[in-house]
Amino acid sequence: MAEKCRFPSYGGQAVIEGVLMRGARHMAIAMRDPNKVIVVHKEKLGGIYQSRVAKIPFLRGLVMLWDSLGLGMRALTLSANTQTGEEEKIEGPALYATMGVSILFAIALFFLAPAALGQLTEKYLGWNAWLGNLVEGLVRLAFLILYIALIGRMAEIRRVFAYHGAEHKTINAFEAGVELTPENVARHSVEHPRCGTAFLLTLVVMSIILFALLGPLPTAWRLASRVLLLPVLAGLAYEYIRFTASHLDSPIIRLLVRPNLALQHLTTREPSLDMLEVSIAAFNAMRAEEEKPVLEPAVL
Repeated sequence: MAEKCRFPSYGGQAVIEGVLMRGARHMAIAMRDPNKVIVVHKEKLGGIYQSRVAKIPFLRGLVMLWDSLGLGMRALTLSANTQTGEEEKIEGPALYATMGVSILFAIALFFLAPAALGQLTEKYLGWNAWLGNLVEGLVRLAFLILYIALIGRMAEIRRVFAYHGAEHKTINAFEAGVELTPENVARHSVEHPRCGTAFLLTLVVMSIILFALLGPLPTAWRLASRVLLLPVLAGLAYEYIRFTASHLDSPIIRLLVRPNLALQHLTTREPSLDMLEVSIAAFNAMRAEEEKPVLEPAVL
């Protein structure tokens, strides 16, 4: 039986020519600038990561997802500035506006459009609500896979996907207890059970189950339910990913996560050794900050 991971759960994401690594209290971004020099940016995370909210099941998934979107947006902006030499910042109202537009686009493409198509099959083909919901879920999954496959054809995105693979390999190597060198890390898998891609697939599958329980609905209510129940789906998907990632010693759990791991091959590529060097730099910088003692406020 495989031993459960004894290490803290670290996460991260790929950025432009770099990797973000996140711990419980700090994050670090390592990027290779146009002169091929690795630049590291370190930052203390907001209090939400240590708050009581972060310990409340289901609610924590929604809150952490929202905060991660903001963190990821800032990281992407920073990495883009590193490549161009500009000092553009996305924060405050501009950050929330950008996140809002992105979320609205995702909801329209992956939730409202499939829901409308499912409703049409019920109306014009005479299918029952269960079959219409199944069509909706399959269309949603097809849209997701097609979208990832299409953007993955862009050269810039392929490099981001390779850095995504570097992030996974680095965390896998750390959790395996090996020394973090590019050659050692390269031998590890680009798959990881806590990946955001796994979250997306889980969200889609759970949407089929949850929406099927609602039964037949008028068009307006059907579309509204897809938006209103999205936070519920996000909370459920987060808890599922969290649970399965911590119970991989079970053969049943390993079987359940296989589709999630397989889908990650769409959003990852095999990284080069210099990409792994960047990912390791981000991870080591984050770990160095995490291991510093936490200073308690003085009592007067």
